[in-house]
Amino acid sequence: MPGLVAQRAPHSLSHLACEATYSCKMRIAVEGCCHGELDKIYDTVTELERQKGFQIDLLLICGDFQAVRNFGDLQAMAVPQKYQQLNTFYRYYNKEKVAPVLTVFIGGNHEASNYMQELPYGGWVAPNIYYMGYAGIIQVGGVRIGGISGIFKGHDFNKGHFERPPYGRDTVRSVYHIRNLEVFRLKQISAHTDIFISHDWPKGIYHNGDVENLLRRKPFFKQEIEESKLGAQPLADLLTHLQPTYWFAAHLHVKFAAHVEHKPSVGGVHGKSTRFLALDKCLPRRNFLQVLEIPHKEKEGLKIKLDPEWLTILKKTDHLLKLSPGTVYMPGPGGGEK
Repeated sequence: MPGLVAQRAPHSLSHLACEATYSCKMRIAVEGCCHGELDKIYDTVTELERQKGFQIDLLLICGDFQAVRNFGDLQAMAVPQKYQQLNTFYRYYNKEKVAPVLTVFIGGNHEASNYMQELPYGGWVAPNIYYMGYAGIIQVGGVRIGGISGIFKGHDFNKGHFERPPYGRDTVRSVYHIRNLEVFRLKQISAHTDIFISHDWPKGIYHNGDVENLLRRKPFFKQEIEESKLGAQPLADLLTHLQPTYWFAAHLHVKFAAHVEHKPSVGGVHGKSTRFLALDKCLPRRNFLQVLEIPHKEKEGLKIKLDPEWLTILKKTDHLLKLSPGTVYMPGPGGGEK
């Protein structure tokens, strides 16, 4: 995958290989599933910087972040009891530690959803750690980064954001399901997006990569692929519309690369092609981290800026936000906005 440097866990860094490099000033590390292992991820980044002699400017995390502040937050996270652990985020939340690199993340299907719901449009969850909300677009050093949290389940897609803590057996899961509102908002984007991150995969993305190799490593994907059930159709629609230069995902705990050549589309952003990469979870000898080198506007500075187009979209679509479990209609052909 051009422009990317593949990374593994700290103890196996001696086996790293640079797939391709090019001269640029901004280095972005991308993590697959975090699963609360912030200390291990930051240790990996620090060791990588030491061995390679460069600095990581930004860390993107593709979900399952698990921003657990206390034991109460564990009750809002949909995981088996044996995985209900505080891990290390609380140390960053209470400022015992500070993230060594600017960190931006989206939500997955294993989150402290009560905390995430406090920031539906995104915000700082701890010093130097920023959550993108249900969906969003931000800029860092002039690089435009988009993201959408959660996973897709068709039976909840057209509902409002009705869940409230304390969650019940069903709402502790439905709370992280992607909704049509966020997809609609992202489809209003007209300017080019450099990087997009999601937790779930776009449906059909496997047809643009080495699907045979994927099935050798994950043979239980075969039926879902044959039945066209692997991944999310709304994300495939966003891929077609946004056409970002890079798209990163996680969720399925496997590294998988694909290259998508886009056809001209009505209303699309026309990025020509997208390099897709799914990453694994943070475990030894697993491909959970990737480094992207990308040009940026030096005068902008490496700090988060809110995106003007996205802010406009949020303002113009605020009336579409519903807090009930009933069907929510979006504007457009066949949408029947109500």
